[in-house]
Amino acid sequence: MSRWQLLWLHLSVALTAITGVVFALMKYFMKSSDEFSVVNHPLQPHMLAAHVVVAPLLLFLLGWTFSNHMLPKFRFGNGKNRITGITTMSLILPMALSAYLLQIATNESLRQAMAIAHWITSGIFAIVYVAHLVNARQ
Repeated sequence: MSRWQLLWLHLSVALTAITGVVFALMKYFMKSSDEFSVVNHPLQPHMLAAHVVVAPLLLFLLGWTFSNHMLPKFRFGNGKNRITGITTMSLILPMALSAYLLQIATNESLRQAMAIAHWITSGIFAIVYVAHLVNARQ
C-alpha cells in the first residue's frame, strides 16, 4: 500500500467520521431556539451534505485498498492484525448499505432502523479502524 493511498484513506476515514459525528451532535443533542425550525443548528444541513459528499470518497478508497492490502492480508496474512482487519472489512457493507437505505427510505420506521444500524456499524468501524492502526504501529 503506497503512502499516498494510506494518507488518502486515513483522511477520508477521519473526514467521514468527523462530519458524521458533528452532524449527529447537531441533530440529536442540540435544540433550536426557534420552535418552527426544522434544524437544530444553522450548519446542520451543510454538515450532512459534507458527510454525504465525503463518504463515497471513503468507499472508493476502501475499494482501492481492497485489492492491494485487504485481500492479500486476508488470504496470506500472519495474523498479527487479523482480527481488527477482518472486523473492519466486515463492517464496510452494512455501514454503506445502511447509509444508502437511510437516504432513500420513505417509511419512517425503516429510516429509523437504518439510522440506528448506520450509527452502530459506523461507530464500531471507526473504533476498530483506529485499533487496527494502533496494532500495526506496535
